[in-house]
Amino acid sequence: MSGETVITVVGNLVDDVELRFTPAGAAVAKFRVASTPRRFNRDANAWEDDKDGSLFLTCSVWRQQAEHAAETLSKGMRVIVQGRLKQRSFEDREGVKRTVYELDVEEVGPSLRNATAAVTKASGGGRQAYEAARQQPAGSGDPWTQSSQQAGQQGGSGWGSDEPPF
Repeated sequence: MSGETVITVVGNLVDDVELRFTPAGAAVAKFRVASTPRRFNRDANAWEDDKDGSLFLTCSVWRQQAEHAAETLSKGMRVIVQGRLKQRSFEDREGVKRTVYELDVEEVGPSLRNATAAVTKASGGGRQAYEAARQQPAGSGDPWTQSSQQAGQQGGSGWGSDEPPF
């Protein structure tokens, strides 16, 4: 939509991803990301965290991506999150007016600055297809799980050819 604030945040997960399902069966995952600015202290010749400048955002991601996030991400991981920034105001139990900022996530993944990740393509089709794909043995006809040589032997195109494997 026009006029929405889209931002990208790099930070660490404060908690494990919490996965729930709506009564209609749609998956939704919530997690919090803390992004803390770092400054170089020339006197100490070291990087220091700006503890007062930390930004904490509650993030929500939906459907299959929610299930992927819950399976992949865990507390303490450095992540990159992109989405639409939302502001919400409410009164707490003591009657104090509060304002929170939340992120409706479009994209999320681990940061590879200090880690590695093994990427596996997931099949589409919702929760049932997702569960079925998780139970299939590797190399069961999905070109993303086959090596180039296996795909070529089976008449398909693999990573080594000029054609995409789909």
